[in-house]
Amino acid sequence: MIELPETIRKAVSDHPYPLVFATVSGAHLYGFASADSDWDIRGAHVLPLEEIAGLSRGEMTIERMHPGPPELDLVTHDAEKFFRLLLKPNGYVLEQLLSPLVVATSPAHQELIHISRACITRQHLRHYVGFAENQWRLFEKENPRRLKPLLYVFRVLLTGVHLLRTGELEANLNRLNDAARLAYVGELIARKCDGSEREQLADDDIARYRAEYERLMQMLLDAGASSPLPEAPAAHAALNDLLLRLRGVRPNA
Repeated sequence: MIELPETIRKAVSDHPYPLVFATVSGAHLYGFASADSDWDIRGAHVLPLEEIAGLSRGEMTIERMHPGPPELDLVTHDAEKFFRLLLKPNGYVLEQLLSPLVVATSPAHQELIHISRACITRQHLRHYVGFAENQWRLFEKENPRRLKPLLYVFRVLLTGVHLLRTGELEANLNRLNDAARLAYVGELIARKCDGSEREQLADDDIARYRAEYERLMQMLLDAGASSPLPEAPAAHAALNDLLLRLRGVRPNA
């Protein structure tokens, strides 16, 4: 379990529904948090059966912002919604589930981690390509351009390449770069960690980073084309069984 400021732990413990898990996402997970980075907490909760079967429905997604300090962005999905996103496939929720920075856990969390291996497919290529393209558009729109969105671009691309080649999820850019050995990535991370969320880039560096974005995007596409991963997830039955047990419809084994 990760050490967190008490205000963040209290916000998680005050969640209105039982949590399957809560983990740290965002810059702290990706390895380039600066002193003023907010805390992104993500997870899954369990709505009681009466809030699913009746006319009054519970909240499938709960979002809570806490101004801090430190700032906290807490988002959790009901287990059904989370499981459907896992099957979609959605790399973002997979990264949340497998985050090593655990705030709250449960036996169901550990079971879900095991089941999630059958959710990892070649179809994750679409997620990481779309995610990277969107992050690059956001980066190019800014004036002046900030370092943080660029780090998100490279993190997404390298995570996707690693996942499609190995079937293993790694979201920390420092560890990804241990294999990629891109000197500029290490330099950018150091600048971000020593600086702030608003750290800016010089205009004359942009062409270099655009070329690297295009090169890494092609690497991601190639990784998808040659990936040994299966075409479709094989976890539907296991997720369905776990959901029914979480709802109390079936007894736990």
